[in-house]
Amino acid sequence: MGRKKSNDWKKRDGVVYSTADSYNFDLENEGSEQPLPPKQQNLKVLLDKKSRGGKQVTIVTGFIGQEDDLKSLGKDLKAKCGVGGNTKDGEILIQGDQREKVIDYLTGIGYKAKKSGG
Repeated sequence: MGRKKSNDWKKRDGVVYSTADSYNFDLENEGSEQPLPPKQQNLKVLLDKKSRGGKQVTIVTGFIGQEDDLKSLGKDLKAKCGVGGNTKDGEILIQGDQREKVIDYLTGIGYKAKKSGG
């Protein structure tokens, strides 16, 4: 009935056309940057309640690494605090004032984390 087409071109999102004969697009090494180890990361944990309808949100900023690693850390924090949240724009948002739990968890797994602001 036919072979399934390879969709490698979809992985080239954001690639600009090149006329150079020597140009070779390398998919294997793309995105292989290693995130900074936890001990080298300085995370800031702050409380925000502006433009959120009076609801408080704990925000973790300063994470350096892949988006998938950020999402994984956000998922772990949400589970630890037992609340919902989100990861976007390089930040982890946790519902409510969870600063103490978040800092305890992050320092427990090796991150440098401190309260910032409010």
